[in-house]
Amino acid sequence: MATSISNILIAFPKTQQDSTFGSNSNHPKSQQAPPLTLTVTTKRKPLTTCKASQTNSSSSLSSTITQLETQNGKPLKPHQGVAEGVADVWLKLHGEDDWAGLLEPMDPLMRSELIRYGEMAQACYDGFDFDPYSKYCGSCRFSLPQFLESLGLSHLGYTVTRYLYATANVSVPRLFKLSRWPDKMWSKRANWAGFVAVSDDATTQRLGRRDIVVAWRGTVTHVEWVADLKNYLTPVSPDIPCPDKGVKVEAGFLDVYTDKDETEGGYCKYSAREQVLAEVKRLVDKYSHEDISVTITGHSLGSAMATLSAYDVAEMGLRDMGGKSKVHVSVFSFSGPRVGNLRFKERLEKQLGVKVLRVHNAHDMVAKSPGVLVNETSPAWLLKVAEGFPWCYTHVGVDLELDHKRSPYLNPDGDGACAHNLEAHLHLLDGYHGKNREFKPMIGRDLALVNKDCDFLKDEHSVPPKWRQDHNKNMVRTEDGRWVLAERPKPDDHPEYTQQHLTELGLANSSKS
Repeated sequence: MATSISNILIAFPKTQQDSTFGSNSNHPKSQQAPPLTLTVTTKRKPLTTCKASQTNSSSSLSSTITQLETQNGKPLKPHQGVAEGVADVWLKLHGEDDWAGLLEPMDPLMRSELIRYGEMAQACYDGFDFDPYSKYCGSCRFSLPQFLESLGLSHLGYTVTRYLYATANVSVPRLFKLSRWPDKMWSKRANWAGFVAVSDDATTQRLGRRDIVVAWRGTVTHVEWVADLKNYLTPVSPDIPCPDKGVKVEAGFLDVYTDKDETEGGYCKYSAREQVLAEVKRLVDKYSHEDISVTITGHSLGSAMATLSAYDVAEMGLRDMGGKSKVHVSVFSFSGPRVGNLRFKERLEKQLGVKVLRVHNAHDMVAKSPGVLVNETSPAWLLKVAEGFPWCYTHVGVDLELDHKRSPYLNPDGDGACAHNLEAHLHLLDGYHGKNREFKPMIGRDLALVNKDCDFLKDEHSVPPKWRQDHNKNMVRTEDGRWVLAERPKPDDHPEYTQQHLTELGLANSSKS
């Protein structure tokens, strides 16, 4: 049983907030200050500690955080990877008590973990080739072994074990990007959709368990994809076996998750669902002698895929396959839409025990869709009356609402794409301390990242909008002086062991296409 966060002895050094602009680093995420640690001494300064009382965990936790935030009047420095102290309280950080006392005010470890998993979701955008003039459009820009290193995320301490692919369908067409040169396409229907990773031994020790991460990519068309939703609920079974036939989810989300095309083969041979289940099953088997967590994250449409796959992992019994203890399944969702009906919420939370924390901007319309008319905010009697209707949706899990208008760095009149942007959400998490509290960055996340793919920062910060781009659009000069598109290795295909693990799960004859 994890100890209470409020009973941990926490010490922070005196710090200064350094500007990351003007750094010689070529990668924005390498522009981080020294790591945030919980048990270090400061130069020529005595160690300052603050220990909360054991009598009132909620108020003492708030007092502890206040001391940490105001210590020496300086914000905390960013950490590299996992902050110390997580191993003792990881179950609480992953929703054991539904995040009670950790969000209002924001617990420093909670902030750290949310940003860490948010960076994994952001990696799905940064690694995606969405250039229609590339013959690799729709694939990952990096090979599997070099993925995290290529994005400057080696410090996270994870090994990517598998890439995930989704099969293009008409349900959510804006999720998929295809090359304008069909004769040179790497795949006619597949798109790279995310990855599965597992913590290495050193990170596992700091985390207090072996962590299996599933990270899902959202769309690169910002908020326009919401218009493509079928916007009607369909039973999750038989696509995902469920004893309650009243459990329903948005039809388009289910299609993206379960579609495949065995006639084309290759990357479309297995559905995204089969790929996730096979890899999680393999890793749970491999580390069955250890404590294991499955943490699923995603942004936008990727958030819907994260919720569906977490439900599926639990429904298929993978939580019970951990040899040492029950596998803990949790979701950190960023700016996600509603996924299913009230019965889906009850099945996910009460029967299956999946923990979901939803982070969203109050001004983001995606988090308010679908189910604009009847949803969890409606009176109980109306929800009951409309339960059988195909457009009655309910959000799942615990909600953490942010507000970009509280950040002094952002344009308060930013458009819908800005309000939905994941890097902006991570910036807001950095400075969030609770509702109606002053916005004050604590980890020192680089402001420039906000404008990586949008125009959200105030002009006074002198960061150009949408500054991230591939060097020369991947054109390289040959020895004879000609410019050609650079070649890349063939995208990583499905591992050979996939069918074996699907057979062990009883999915060998899954036939949806």
